[in-house]
Amino acid sequence: MRGVTLLKFSFAMMVGCQAAAPETHSDLEKQVTATELAFAKTMADRDMTSFSEFVSDEAVFFSGQDAIRGREKIIAQWAGFFKGTAAPFSWSPDHVEVLDSGQLALSSGPVIGADGKLIARFNSIWRRESSGRWKIVFDKGCDICSKCTAQ
Repeated sequence: MRGVTLLKFSFAMMVGCQAAAPETHSDLEKQVTATELAFAKTMADRDMTSFSEFVSDEAVFFSGQDAIRGREKIIAQWAGFFKGTAAPFSWSPDHVEVLDSGQLALSSGPVIGADGKLIARFNSIWRRESSGRWKIVFDKGCDICSKCTAQ
């Protein structure tokens, strides 16, 4: 009986110690896409607190040619977009690329105005934190022009 118990214990240890299957490139792209969609949902939900949780402490967001550096300054700048009951715009990724290292990713896609019209394209860089969570480190939009619509 002792041998059977030892065998069961050994099997349980073997199963418990197996490494999780490595993430595929497709898995990482899906993670970043889901993260970007959740980030965009904070605008639709008018949830500034949740929005701020996606922004890295050292993030840089561009407003025209000006770079806004740091989470707190970005949150202060974006606070105006969260006033009112209706979101002034929405966005969703139509393209996601992840480095082979799985540590940085690019997401980009259309920005749609409250009237349903295309007003810009966004480009965001995401970094995978030690916790495994993706946080945005760079964000820059581009007004609709021939460069943005020619794809």
